[in-house]
Amino acid sequence: MNVRIELSYITPKGTEASFSSDEMRAAKALLLAEDLEKTGRAKEIIFIDQYESKWTMKELKKQMEALNTEPHEVTVYFDGGFDLTTRNSGLGCVIYYEQNEKSWRQRKNARVEELETNNEAEYAALHLAVQALEFMGVHHLTVTFAGDSQVVINQLKGEWPCYEAELNRWADRIENDLDRLGIDPEYELIPRKHNQEADRLASQALKSVDVTSTSEI
Repeated sequence: MNVRIELSYITPKGTEASFSSDEMRAAKALLLAEDLEKTGRAKEIIFIDQYESKWTMKELKKQMEALNTEPHEVTVYFDGGFDLTTRNSGLGCVIYYEQNEKSWRQRKNARVEELETNNEAEYAALHLAVQALEFMGVHHLTVTFAGDSQVVINQLKGEWPCYEAELNRWADRIENDLDRLGIDPEYELIPRKHNQEADRLASQALKSVDVTSTSEI
């Protein structure tokens, strides 16, 4: 959960001004706000999330306590592979997250037959990850989606146009699901060497090796 801090600050002689911070993680914002509060000069401290909802310090602390029991600090790696000979696709995703003050990793893959290109397989792998997030109960959070597909990442960031009808359908499906879950996506293009775990899962799926696991790390 990301928020920005808005507050009024008053000097010992009564000079007052209002300030607004950059957006940051809620835990960091709470630490800063508590430190400012100790000075006795900050007043009317409020937090505003990415949906422009306002929170008091008490409300945000309560929300953070509730979030601790749910998956948060979520990062998703995804990759898709397409075999021209068999016309099969392998999808892989790895989800890192925090829950109950522990770090977890979930791995999942799938083999599908109805896709036509490698780019479509990449989109399908991301959609597989979004489905996994929904099953985990992830909602109303900022989630980082990291992949090595320039097409998928740049199109979803709005930096590249999407002319293919089928890829547009995948993009719409993903964006609609994220909106429904209240997930604010941050897309990150990474080198292929940094996406080996998801790539391995996609390759295993092409060999009909099913992987579904959750483990503490």
